[in-house]
Amino acid sequence: MLPLLLVACGGANEPAATVVASASDTMSRAASVDASAKHPDHHEFEAELQVPFVSTVASGARRFSVAMNYLGAPEGEQFAYRLELVAADGRVVQIYSGIARYAGKPVLLDFDWAGRGEKSSLADGVYEARLTAFAVAADVVAQGDTDDARVQSLMHADEHGHEPHTESFKFVLGAAPVAKMPVYRAMALGSQLGEGEAPRAKALAASAIASWPYTVYYGSLHGQTNDSDGGGDVATCNSSQAAQSGKFGPDAAFPYAKGRGLDFFANTDHNHYFDGSSGLGSISAATAKSRYMAGVTIATNYTAANAGFLAMYGMEWGVISGGGHLNIFNSDELYSWEYDPSNQLYGHRFIAKNDYATLYSVMRAAGQVGQFNHPDTSGQFIINGTDFGYNADGDEVMVLAEISNTSAFSNKTDESQQPGSGYESAFRKILERGFHVAPATNQDNHCANWGASYTNRTAVLIPNGTALSKASFVDALRARRVFATHDKNSQVVFSANGAIMGSRINNTGVLNLNVGFANTAGKTVSLVEIWQGVPGRNGTMTVLSNSATYSHTPTNGAHVYYAKLTQSDGKILWSAPIWVNQGVVDNGDTTPPTVSASQTGNSGTITLSATASDNVGVTKVEFWVDGALKGTATAAPYSMTLDSRSLPNGTHSLVAKAFDAAGNSASSTPVSFDILNAGASGSETEPNNTIATANALGTATTVTGFISSASDKDYFKVDLPAGKKIRVDMSGPSGLDYDLYLVTSTGAGLASSEGSTASESLTYTNGTTARTVYIKVQGYGGFSAATGYTLTISYP
Repeated sequence: MLPLLLVACGGANEPAATVVASASDTMSRAASVDASAKHPDHHEFEAELQVPFVSTVASGARRFSVAMNYLGAPEGEQFAYRLELVAADGRVVQIYSGIARYAGKPVLLDFDWAGRGEKSSLADGVYEARLTAFAVAADVVAQGDTDDARVQSLMHADEHGHEPHTESFKFVLGAAPVAKMPVYRAMALGSQLGEGEAPRAKALAASAIASWPYTVYYGSLHGQTNDSDGGGDVATCNSSQAAQSGKFGPDAAFPYAKGRGLDFFANTDHNHYFDGSSGLGSISAATAKSRYMAGVTIATNYTAANAGFLAMYGMEWGVISGGGHLNIFNSDELYSWEYDPSNQLYGHRFIAKNDYATLYSVMRAAGQVGQFNHPDTSGQFIINGTDFGYNADGDEVMVLAEISNTSAFSNKTDESQQPGSGYESAFRKILERGFHVAPATNQDNHCANWGASYTNRTAVLIPNGTALSKASFVDALRARRVFATHDKNSQVVFSANGAIMGSRINNTGVLNLNVGFANTAGKTVSLVEIWQGVPGRNGTMTVLSNSATYSHTPTNGAHVYYAKLTQSDGKILWSAPIWVNQGVVDNGDTTPPTVSASQTGNSGTITLSATASDNVGVTKVEFWVDGALKGTATAAPYSMTLDSRSLPNGTHSLVAKAFDAAGNSASSTPVSFDILNAGASGSETEPNNTIATANALGTATTVTGFISSASDKDYFKVDLPAGKKIRVDMSGPSGLDYDLYLVTSTGAGLASSEGSTASESLTYTNGTTARTVYIKVQGYGGFSAATGYTLTISYP
């Protein structure tokens, strides 16, 4: 029995229920955690609420379950909780409150509710279970005369600076209602089959059987392998694996997911586990980068060899505490903020830890898309001091947010793991911040049961006749044609005035909202909710209607809506939102702008220009060089300047992209131009003790007397901006060995070639602030008398 302090408080005219704290035979309840282990990617208080939607007995009695955990927290940490059961009229009919002490394992509570019981007069209807839970340090003393008061006294003592974790789920007393749903012709389904599953409808061409011309593909967009802390053998797995110690990698994950009937699976290992540890690893940065690129190759090859299945390999970037996890699905580079013992970056590109503004900018320039993972309602994804801080780059690239997941450490393979943590409150907050995100539900598998722990899926709509591919999939994500479902046999479509979910529309007058539903196993809908909010208001979304068809005239301004359905078995579906700009006449503009690009200059400051026109008006022009966004102009003449030293010498490609107010866009024909800064091919070769002119980073000067040593004669100074990379190569007479070192003005080592041959090189990526670095040559065997060597500095 767990050491618990418990109280069951009866509501008005209700008997106190029996409180049971026990361990059952489910996987989550058998979980064992080493509290002394480091869990940097799971070191956060977590709570899960299980609510049976219907009861098997006439009284409506049932068991509610709460699981709370905090991997790596000190023993004695206080877990406080308050579970309210609320009737349809808003009356609280039952409260369970208590404080539990963490003892290195999940705290598991079962609450047996009598329902109507023998003395109850509770009416049939839809009720709601609301959980509030939070963690408090062991030495904080609760105040109050009752246990419930003591719980509430701790509510603002959360040592982590987070708001209390909240979840709520509906349940039914009496028979489950049957919601009236409009006639809906189901869309075609992807062709993947799990073991023992009946054949699905195939993807069709233009003569689709569906009322909407899309095919639905189901999968999971969040899972780990032994590239980080996943891939654990299901026979023994019940927690996060030590870094890169799991049994199985991405080469096993993709076939497994396909075999379980998923149409797509995204392997997203933690970006900072590629060093082989949860801290600073001992493996080389080159090894880490090679491992990431191997995963990309595995996914590409598996997709090519398995028609109808999409394997994706990306990364889960960030840390939870003080940051927030997000997935990047289509990056061919590993992003990192850590360095190996030789001060080489554990990744291809430096992005400072928790610097979401820069991350969004880099993702947008690279054409990448992402997902907010298991978002908390506060303290995450901070920009300018605001959680879920909105900016235009983030809105462009963040296309999904998880709204519900199953346990990350489930080892079930029969889809019987019940859905756990819900993030709908955070999802609504993200929409109110102004982000255009669709909902996702994934399994975050850390055990080798990718997609098999439960029946939940993220579903993506791809036009009929278009093959499932990485490109068509990313296009669908960008269009937010997505829904989340606990039932892999169900589909939902939400529309407004004939525009499908994910759309952004202008509207005047009446807005007609419609929800369609289908299930291949005969399930029906019990509850319908249409939620509404205001993007950028930073307020609270509310339920607009409980009808699957609803018409109203919104107030002028921006609005966001999404649909939520609860099936007769309690499984839930969420549609992508629709964004409505009310009071703006939709003039039916479908004509894209025309645009052409030009460039002047080949060194120093160069100018990127565009000529753009539109039948209504151009709103902005973006300038893209070599596929990377370099800047935006919002007024004619459309132009921008660029420091040529930010580009290597050679030929480059400029594309201008113009947009109009209706969202139409067009890209110019690519224009080639050359950069010809001093030096050749973006590098320079210098003889002994001369000034190295850093063509990409500014002018370097010779430094004398910086380090005095008879055998150390040659130093070159470079002013290195934040985030920039420098490569140094040296060649000299045979038989004369040396090493290269990068040091600071204080003599602190940054990087070294760690060799002793006549051909040395090193590459270094700078941190978050500009710094002056010095290239030092360390010689062996009378090196001070050596001549005839050269130093090459380049800026990849």
